[in-house]
Amino acid sequence: MSGSVETQGIDLVSPHERYGRPRDLFFLWAGTTTNIFTVSYGAMLVLLYGLSFTQALAVIVIGNVIAYPLLALTSIQGPLTGTTTMTISRASLGTRGARINGVLSWLMLIGFEAGGLILVYYACEALLARAGIALEGGAQITVVVLLAGIQLLLPLLGHRILMAAQKYATMIFTVAFIVLAALIIPQAAPGASAGTDSLFTMISATSLVIVSGGLSWAPSGANFSRYLPANSSPLAVGTWAALGGFIPYVLLQTLGAAMATVAVPAEVELSNPLAVPAILSPAFAVPFLILVMVGLLLQNGTNLYSSGLNLQTAGIHVPRMVIVCIDSLICVAICIFAIQQEAFYSLLNAFAASLSIWLAPWVTVYLLDWVARHGTYHLSGLAIESHGPYWGSGGVRWSGMAALLGGMLCSALFTNSGYLVGPLTRLLVDVPAAAPDLSIPAGVIASALIYLALRPVRERERAARRAFITAA
Repeated sequence: MSGSVETQGIDLVSPHERYGRPRDLFFLWAGTTTNIFTVSYGAMLVLLYGLSFTQALAVIVIGNVIAYPLLALTSIQGPLTGTTTMTISRASLGTRGARINGVLSWLMLIGFEAGGLILVYYACEALLARAGIALEGGAQITVVVLLAGIQLLLPLLGHRILMAAQKYATMIFTVAFIVLAALIIPQAAPGASAGTDSLFTMISATSLVIVSGGLSWAPSGANFSRYLPANSSPLAVGTWAALGGFIPYVLLQTLGAAMATVAVPAEVELSNPLAVPAILSPAFAVPFLILVMVGLLLQNGTNLYSSGLNLQTAGIHVPRMVIVCIDSLICVAICIFAIQQEAFYSLLNAFAASLSIWLAPWVTVYLLDWVARHGTYHLSGLAIESHGPYWGSGGVRWSGMAALLGGMLCSALFTNSGYLVGPLTRLLVDVPAAAPDLSIPAGVIASALIYLALRPVRERERAARRAFITAA
């Protein structure tokens, strides 16, 4: 598997291919989350939500304490099953039902990949501008294609290379962000803003922290832990995965919130990650832009690896490497379009915020099903796509699917992602923009109640699964 293109897809990882230790997950997730996007989310809490630094710090801690245990819990099944998170979802949703999850997860990662590539392009453009090179027309397309080709390498080479790259990247980025903090913190004015007295605003800000971090990474949890030996400690697997994301998110989002309190000229928009050099020494501008590019290319490598696996779960029967290449081409097309549209990036952020409509109900159903079956799965049955033990009725296990769809409906009714405001959200306040984003708690509560209420349906599905196993 090392030194060549990895061909492993969603099929079960065999025992002789297992390697590594749970603590390796810390470096994977730390390397993935230690980038300028994380800093930007912290700045948005102050600049867009109007929180004080103290309020932002409270939201950062609370949001990440809620979010990253979700990544921990979805990572635990990897060593036990040897397959991906979306494949394990077949146990709760059915083989065909899980295809919906695969498509939604793929779309989510495509959005993040495109957003990352767009920002990488802008960082590259800024670097070239400092050298007196202006990008126009065909040159823009050429640069986008080259950058996409670079980010394609790691996910093609596979899990082992990706894990190694993230380990060393974590060390480099840690030093770089310590330097960045040393430059920003002396300029910060934490007491400059009184903040907000709106509980609704605090709830919406907390939702942003949750969905931008651990909740959006949860569908990829088992994708990377599945290569660990089957006897790996579940506690160690979950703890190292969660800490790898939690620690960078808390520290870098706090740095972003502090950065947002720095006095800057009116034309500088600190919610834009590439505006950071405006408050730094000119000597740090070039290293900063390089840091942005490398960090986001690595993050996109993680996303591309997972998105290829998710599309296989959706029923696309082509090698993972082909899907990775297709994803890259889609990202190139989106990026080329986006650099001509000034409003596109804000729309992309709104898309990311709306992901909680699906993510909150999905993770609720996934984890409740895991608890209900005491963490045990018919392993070979997870890989069967037609009339296997998790087939259900017509390929759908309706106890889980009804809970997922019902939760998504309730989540949509209470959402407020800026561009999408749910009808019940509008009833809470006169001004929709001031309404809270309750999509996460609404989705969690609704999907949990529906799942628990459908226990008789689940018992019939379990009986059918036992009958299939006995007959086999």
